[in-house]
Amino acid sequence: MSSMAYSTALDSSPPSGEAVYGRMASEGLDTSHGAILYLDDISVSFDGFKALNKLSLSIDVGELRCVIGPNGAGKTTMMDVITGKTRPDEGTAFFGQTIDLARLSEAQIAQAGIGRKFQKPTIFEQHTVFENLELAMKSDKRVRRTLFARLSSEARDRIAAMLERVGLAGAAERVAGLLSHGQKQWLEIGMLLMQEPRLLLLDEPVAGMSDDETERTAELFLTLAGKHSLVVVEHDMAFIARIARKVTVLHEGSVLAEGPHEQVQADARVIEVYLGR
Repeated sequence: MSSMAYSTALDSSPPSGEAVYGRMASEGLDTSHGAILYLDDISVSFDGFKALNKLSLSIDVGELRCVIGPNGAGKTTMMDVITGKTRPDEGTAFFGQTIDLARLSEAQIAQAGIGRKFQKPTIFEQHTVFENLELAMKSDKRVRRTLFARLSSEARDRIAAMLERVGLAGAAERVAGLLSHGQKQWLEIGMLLMQEPRLLLLDEPVAGMSDDETERTAELFLTLAGKHSLVVVEHDMAFIARIARKVTVLHEGSVLAEGPHEQVQADARVIEVYLGR
C-alpha cells in the first residue's frame, strides 16, 4: 500500500458497528481448532493462466511459516487472496473457524486482524518515526485530527514500547524519510503491530538489508511468533534457516513440498524447480 493509500485507509471510518483495526480479531476470532488461517482448494486464473491451482494451506495460531518458490509460483496471488485483493475462482479461505475472507472487503479483512507488509516500505516519510506509529495506532481517525490530538500517557507508553521492540527507540524524533532502508522496514512493521493484528503477511522483509539488519530482523520475528502468526515470503535461504520452523514451497500455484527447513532444502523436487543445485 502506498503512503497515499495508507492515508486514505486511515481517513475512512468503519461503518457503524464494525470493529476498527485489530479489535475484531481479539473479540470474534475463533481459533479453537488451533489454526488461524485455512485455504482449501483455492484456484485463481488470469486470462487462462492458473496462478493458483487447488492450493490448500493451514497456518497454526502463533506459527511463523516461511513460504518460498520460484517466480510465478503463486506467492503474491496467495497473499492477495488472503487480504481480499483477489477473489478466488474456486475454493474457500477462512480466518479462524468462522470468518469467510471471500465475503469481506480488503478494509474489513484488515479490521478483522490481518496485516500485510509489502516488499517496499510504505511509511509517511515527512513525519517523524513517533508520528508514524501514532498515525497507525489511531487508524480509525482522520490524519489531520490524529496529528493534533493530545495523546494519553497510556498511548505514549504504547508507542515507546513499540519503538523499543522494533529497535528505533533512539530515532523517535527522526524524520522517517532519513532512516536507513532496514530502519524503514522496522518502522512499517511497528506500524502494523500498532494495529494489533493476529496474522501478519510479510513479503520479502529483508530484501536490500545489510547482514546486521537481517540478523536483527530475524530476532524481531522470533519475538513476534507466538503472540502473532506470521507468514513470511522470502528468498534469502540463510534468513529462512534462521527463523523457520516449517517451510511451504509453492510451484505452479500448488504446494510442492512442506516441512522443516532441512527436509525441504534436501527435497529433490525443490532443488530441481527452485534451488537449482
